[in-house]
Amino acid sequence: MNRIYAHLVLMRPANIITAIADIMLGFAASGSVMMLLESNNIQIGSPQLRLLFWLILATIGLYGGGVVFNDVFDADLDRVERPERPIPSGAASRTSATVLGALLLIGGIGAAFQVSMLSGALAVITAILALVYNALAKSHPILGPLNMGMCRGFNLLLGLSAVPSAVQVYWYMALIPIVYIAAITVISRGEVHGGDKRILKGAFCLYLVVIAGIFILDRLQQYNLLYALPFLALFIYFIFPALLQAIKTLEPLHIRLAVKAGVIALIVMDATIAAGFAGWQYGLIVLALFPISRFLAKQFAVT
Repeated sequence: MNRIYAHLVLMRPANIITAIADIMLGFAASGSVMMLLESNNIQIGSPQLRLLFWLILATIGLYGGGVVFNDVFDADLDRVERPERPIPSGAASRTSATVLGALLLIGGIGAAFQVSMLSGALAVITAILALVYNALAKSHPILGPLNMGMCRGFNLLLGLSAVPSAVQVYWYMALIPIVYIAAITVISRGEVHGGDKRILKGAFCLYLVVIAGIFILDRLQQYNLLYALPFLALFIYFIFPALLQAIKTLEPLHIRLAVKAGVIALIVMDATIAAGFAGWQYGLIVLALFPISRFLAKQFAVT
């Protein structure tokens, strides 16, 4: 692989699209979508859309930088377990990957500060969480999945920060991606050597907790579960068959497919919740990111 492609592989573009979906969900939950509709000012230069633009840039930098550093810290292990990855294969150097990851994180933080001090602070925390996961927490059976889930939870809060007061009101929504990503991280432990049935069944239970959390949101006055249900059905369709197959075989290939399905289905989960807050039309806009992510997943590794 050439050097430019190798560094794109390090960034996992398909996964970055899922991070954008987190931002769009937070943006909807903050009430920004409804403010746009009520103002009848849906133009490129409108204040809310400018905030959304900066928040999307921020998450591209934060997520891209975080996953690049994943390969930087795992370079020695990848030489044994995944020699085809860019750094062990020689397509990218550890130094160039470090520079790329640092620039992405700094750029993401800078973009977030264009929105507000709160957004910038959330971006800083997200970057720190990503680095702590890569350097320290990844190998821990409990702190690792929790740490990774917190990265996505704070990414959702970053989207909410389009309206700073919304973070104080809906902070608990971050628990849904925290639990979901923790489940995917637990599943991914078997990507190389195969899975553990007890752990995979635990991940299955965490998926059920996520679905229950989506139903609980219907208690909010601003949330309409009826708009979310068609998206929720699609979400269930994507995540459970792959996981059940992995539980059945415990083979590394099926584990990777379950992880891939879980990561890509993040967009469907975000579309589900976003539809409840901003209507089925907005849910479809978020869901439109799904085929983009699927296409990129065929070009670049997801796991």
